[in-house]
Amino acid sequence: MKKLFTENRNNLWFWLFIGVAAVLFFVMPIMSKDAGNSGDEDGFQIPQGYNVLNYYKTDHADSTCMTFENLKYYGCSFDVITAWINETFHVESISTTRHIANAFLGWVVVLFVGLIAYRLGGWRAGVMAMLLMFLSPRFLGHSFNNPKDIPLAAGVIMSIYYIMMFFRQASEAGRKLPKWSTMIMLVLSLALAISIRIGGLIIIGYFGLWGLLWAISLRQKNDNQKKADYDWNRFFRALGLAIAICIIGFFVGILLWPYAMQSPIKNSIDSYHAMSKFAIAIRQIYNGQMVWSDALPWYYTPKFIFTTIPVAVILGWLIYPVFGAFGRKEGKLRQIENIMIYFCFIFPVAWIVYTKANVYGGWRHSLFAYPPMVAAAGLGFDALLKKLTFKKGEEEQPTKRSPILSIVAYVAIALTLVGPVRHLCANHPYEYIYFNELAGGTKKAFGQYEMDYYYHSMREATEWVIKNGKPSDLQTGDKILVGTWHTNSTKYFLRNDTTQFKHTFIRWYQRGDKDWDYAVFPLTGIDPDYLRSSKVFPPKDMVHQITVDGVPVAIVLQRHDKNDYYGTKYKEEKKYDSAMMCYRKALAYNPYNEAVLLDMAEIYLGSQMADSCILMCQRFFEFEPNNDNANFYYANALLQKKDVNKCIEVCNNIKKHNFKYTNAYQLLMQIYLQQNNLVAAEQEILQLIDIDQLDNQMVQVYVSIQKAKGLDERTSYKGLYSTIARSLERRGKKQEAETYLNYAKNM
Repeated sequence: MKKLFTENRNNLWFWLFIGVAAVLFFVMPIMSKDAGNSGDEDGFQIPQGYNVLNYYKTDHADSTCMTFENLKYYGCSFDVITAWINETFHVESISTTRHIANAFLGWVVVLFVGLIAYRLGGWRAGVMAMLLMFLSPRFLGHSFNNPKDIPLAAGVIMSIYYIMMFFRQASEAGRKLPKWSTMIMLVLSLALAISIRIGGLIIIGYFGLWGLLWAISLRQKNDNQKKADYDWNRFFRALGLAIAICIIGFFVGILLWPYAMQSPIKNSIDSYHAMSKFAIAIRQIYNGQMVWSDALPWYYTPKFIFTTIPVAVILGWLIYPVFGAFGRKEGKLRQIENIMIYFCFIFPVAWIVYTKANVYGGWRHSLFAYPPMVAAAGLGFDALLKKLTFKKGEEEQPTKRSPILSIVAYVAIALTLVGPVRHLCANHPYEYIYFNELAGGTKKAFGQYEMDYYYHSMREATEWVIKNGKPSDLQTGDKILVGTWHTNSTKYFLRNDTTQFKHTFIRWYQRGDKDWDYAVFPLTGIDPDYLRSSKVFPPKDMVHQITVDGVPVAIVLQRHDKNDYYGTKYKEEKKYDSAMMCYRKALAYNPYNEAVLLDMAEIYLGSQMADSCILMCQRFFEFEPNNDNANFYYANALLQKKDVNKCIEVCNNIKKHNFKYTNAYQLLMQIYLQQNNLVAAEQEILQLIDIDQLDNQMVQVYVSIQKAKGLDERTSYKGLYSTIARSLERRGKKQEAETYLNYAKNM
């Protein structure tokens, strides 16, 4: 270390590197204290951290961690360690501890991106890479409170750095082994990644490919030799060490992961399969439409990345190969390092595209792939500046060009960062809600993509209610009722005010059916047609909004009328006249009350008043024409009016906009059965099979259809199982398909 400072005491860029790293070491944790909780923290990761802690404290007697949600498949070292800190030191604000620790790991990512760029290009490249990483709003925002993807990214980028150093040191003449410090840090880096997600094993793949390229480079041919010599001793030493590092890193990584510790190999494989076939799918806004996360277009992840990172990073990343990243003069070892830096970004993204992975929430699942891209971007700008500073081919005895070109380049690079810097300054702590110039900025992205998909704004919205919420005559209890669909976060921020406030669960579209006095909602999962409609948005009872670049990401509602709630109570008691009286009063206050319109449509439909039902639905369509439930009521009303063709058309439109809305399939099937169109009815059931929505009732209908065709029950079930197996096989679910094939064979 002393030698490093001595050699660089007159190097301005070295001191800038130290200075930037030191400043960010303090700045990032301080910034994290303003952040809200992420969507996974309160309800999942914080409880699981304590579950695992109790597992070890009770000598495995408390096994709650094995059954809590599906979290046994995740490593949770971050959650366990922060839970231990909070419990040991009696920390009341447990999220603050987590966010500071999270930001520290974000700083680790920034540091090692800079170190990789320094090793490949020098201190200036390192400084540029660190600044580009810090000024990446999506990354910076996640570094405050994303305890899954940021720790994983830290483990991965550290591993990449130490893999690079491992092979550099393994190549040094006269050195038999890489430094012990390098090997120990590589073990710990690999362990950190695996301790968060089993996907951290990708590092072993990086290590293996890097080693293969390095092994090929060991063949050297001297001028006096006809055949190249191969340094087998160096190869086998490196191979043995690499295998040992991977084995030790794996077992260290699962020390705080109870499920993996029970059966390290088997349960790790199970976890990998569980993660690669993640079953939970959510609807989200993408390209201005509501889409399911397991049915996204192939370009979802790459497009989202390139429209939400600084344009400067994209330019630098593209520039580096142009200025010799893979040129021969770089030398074999440097070529390998540059190849792997690009590979470590491109491969994970390509794999997501190839496997059609179920991803959501932007591209946070592939955030670990981004730091190598930023390192390459810093190297690209450094290479550009070198070309503009020195005449071509004269780097050995450099002759400087006029400084004007370099100054222009520095200014140009700075200008590409104006957008991200402005966003960071104007929108803290919502840095992660960022869209670059390629997307038209955050304002144009509103209604086209999800904004606060990780619910950071729940803190500010809840704290506004705590500060401004007042009792009213409408209040039904002794406490102010704060409604939200993300109750865990609201509960956390209300924890010190429970004498005055109480939280309750409400869904956005059913909020009129429930009792609440204030409501806090991130604008997530709401149909974009609704958000773009001036008739209903912002809602009439909105009293506060949280904005990013002038567009709302969360709102606070204050209730001024509860006739919709009273009407729902009467409806549940089947006192429909009283319910309708309340609903009409509610519509007088707000003619576009979504819950009331749907409830009235349902009552009219049940009363065989098709025209009135259609009237309610059409009012709903004025602001949200593709709403599933409104269209379903509309289709049923059309059927009551004997307008079968129009009913079929509406049902097919529902399926087009939400292919998982099973009621539409079932209604169509009933229509076709009434028409004795068995083929069409069967097709609806086959479509339900393809979306994994076949229930017992539909199984019975399918069997009845086959019997009507002249088949017996045994043959009908055998055909059903074979059909399900073929559907699963087409969708890549081979193990499940094999199960149903066995059912068919045993019939």
